[in-house]
Amino acid sequence: MRKMKESGVEWLGEIPNYWNVIKVQDGFTQKKSKACQSDPVVLTLARSGVKVRDMSSAEGQFAASYFNYNPVSKDDLLINPMDLISGDNCSISEVEGVISPAYINLRYKKGFNPKFYHYYFKYQYWSMAFFSYGKGVSYENRWTLNAETLMSFPLLQPGEEEQKNIAEFLDMKCNKINSLMVDIQSEIEILDKYKKSVIIEAVTKGLDRKVPMKDSGMPWIGKVPSHWLVEKVKYHLTRKEPKNQGDKQVLSVYREYGVIPKDSRDDNHNVTSEDTSKYKYVRPGNLVINKMKAWQGSMGVSDYEGIVSPAYFIYHFTDDLLIPKYIHYLFRSCYKDEFRRISGGIREGQWDLSPNEFNNIMLLIPPEEEQKKIIRIIEEKTSEIEEIIAKKMEQLEILADYKKSIIYEYVTGKKEEDE
Repeated sequence: MRKMKESGVEWLGEIPNYWNVIKVQDGFTQKKSKACQSDPVVLTLARSGVKVRDMSSAEGQFAASYFNYNPVSKDDLLINPMDLISGDNCSISEVEGVISPAYINLRYKKGFNPKFYHYYFKYQYWSMAFFSYGKGVSYENRWTLNAETLMSFPLLQPGEEEQKNIAEFLDMKCNKINSLMVDIQSEIEILDKYKKSVIIEAVTKGLDRKVPMKDSGMPWIGKVPSHWLVEKVKYHLTRKEPKNQGDKQVLSVYREYGVIPKDSRDDNHNVTSEDTSKYKYVRPGNLVINKMKAWQGSMGVSDYEGIVSPAYFIYHFTDDLLIPKYIHYLFRSCYKDEFRRISGGIREGQWDLSPNEFNNIMLLIPPEEEQKKIIRIIEEKTSEIEEIIAKKMEQLEILADYKKSIIYEYVTGKKEEDE
């Protein structure tokens, strides 16, 4: 077993006795030149690494000129200094092109293997080391690591051959882990599609496959049980939007979850107004619709009392023919394309749902007892599927943590490739 010494850097701990602790500027230069190209290959950092941006899409067109962009060569290390937590925003480039000057572009010097340091820098993200060196008003307000600070950041220096061996070993190990994670993610996607198909089948075809069927008059739904009613929304729901009635919790509408308390999740970055007096009051059983994102599925029947943004629509059920939970599943499962058709505006991302068009959408209305059975079967089956998905998500987390631990152990020299 090789001898170890204290690195003098808290988050690195002990390192092999013959490794050096230097600074990033000793092993890398920051590339600051300008692209000066009228039609460059534009790159971006994605979860899966450095990617060529699709300039034919609306998302690709985000700069008036690329002359100030930074040229990227193969094996350059690209770092997003405004994201100091996600290792996804640090990667080695395997393609040439240009990238926004907002990123830090590092070129390795002789004796420094870029693939080894690709893993080394990822570990700095995961250990929060970069975050502790960053500055800003708050994390939400672009906590940033400036280039000068990065160039003075601690860098470990094994021998060149050892860097190469560690990088190759980590490539092999991480590729195996990544392959397992891709397989599990594929299984999750299949399960999720199956869950959606269970819901769609139940709310549009019912539970008895032997009953006579009829044309629903809606091409995206096709045939439905002949004893079901097909009637317009306006005969069963009406907009009723009382203002905030006091100190009520703020609710949000998610595509994935429906209507939930805003503070129940930490991934909602919409800012709640300091003055909520104009917010709309929601009762349990109300249908809440984000009018700008209805076509993405942002709607649902609320199980909660609370308030929502003035930009949302709130509908009350006007009779007992419909069980709200059934409509919750019906709208969220197979009406997205129809909501897209009846929404409009200048920008697709903010298309508004037309209330008049919505009122005239046709609803499927099974008998009350059948609705109850449909709801029960949906919840039983989806609960089983979600339990399996949750276990697979745990497997993904375990593999991700395992990958991080392997990278940490080898880029800090606590383990050797033959261990």
